[in-house]
Amino acid sequence: MSKYAVLFLLCATCWSQDSHPQSARPGIPSQPAAPTAAFEPAIPIDDAVVRMQQIQVARLVAQRQEQLRRDTEKLVALTAELKEHVAKAGPNILSMEVVKKAAEIQKLAKSVEEKMKNAY
Repeated sequence: MSKYAVLFLLCATCWSQDSHPQSARPGIPSQPAAPTAAFEPAIPIDDAVVRMQQIQVARLVAQRQEQLRRDTEKLVALTAELKEHVAKAGPNILSMEVVKKAAEIQKLAKSVEEKMKNAY
């Protein structure tokens, strides 16, 4: 029975210490200190988000424009090559190379057209 009495006293002591408010404990403040200065960003959050979105859209537009420029330069080069091959070939001869070039030009032209239609 003495084990139970010691256990009871130990639990009662711990429980009574926990029931006291924290302010009664020495060295521990009862409430956290309030911040002395409120954090205010230089640019309001909404404006910063809008600005970041505008920058991202501008980058996407620039990337799209650069891709269109590269594709059209390639298209011009391919058509010049096709023109040379057709000029070299006879009137009744079409090589497979010429047919493949024409198909590549058609595919690239379709790609450029789709990119232009799907502008931002």
